Amino acid sequence: MTLDRAVLMFAGFVVLLSLALGYFLSPYWFLLTAFAGLNMIQASITGFCPAAMIFKLFGIKEGCAFR
Repeated sequence: MTLDRAVLMFAGFVVLLSLALGYFLSPYWFLLTAFAGLNMIQASITGFCPAAMIFKLFGIKEGCAFR
């Protein structure tokens, strides 16, 4: 698995988890969905992705998006 795919999988997991928590527990969990979306937008503009930095520390090899 490359870094690109790991970041996309993590973002998708956070979105789905926050939607489930917002539906079943509290609507305030939808703020996590908004945060994930804003983080994806800023990462696409700036190229800075905290999740990518953490996954690099775990030794996941780089893909083409986060070089």
